[in-house]
Amino acid sequence: MTPNIFLIVGAALSAIAALLHICVIFGGPAWYRFFGAGERMARGAEAGHWYPPIVTLLIAGVLGVWAAYALSGAGVLQPLPLLAFVLPAITSVYLLRGLVAVVLFVFDRRRLSAFWVWSSAICFALGLVHLIGLVQVWETL
Repeated sequence: MTPNIFLIVGAALSAIAALLHICVIFGGPAWYRFFGAGERMARGAEAGHWYPPIVTLLIAGVLGVWAAYALSGAGVLQPLPLLAFVLPAITSVYLLRGLVAVVLFVFDRRRLSAFWVWSSAICFALGLVHLIGLVQVWETL
């Protein structure tokens, strides 16, 4: 089987997102603010609370697992458990997260910010990349 390029790209993008989340932890409050984590997270990081780095590390871990599942679906790694269930779930989460800006635009424009627009666009693009790859490999899962 030839590795699926769309899922490899999706894996790479998820891995980059995971690494960025780890960089945010080390970058501190200014990075939390710059990447749109919110003032509460930035203040927590300033105060040395455990919550911001733990939550950010958990997100990085999830993104890392998602990268591994995309590589598994692409045929680069051995099949991971529940691959035929998990890969569509990951794709769905990315696509649904990508629609948040649309939902905010329709229902609560006051909360719509550049962070929601950009992060939603990125997540939706990731979801589309995963979806294309998933459709291409579905018969082999």
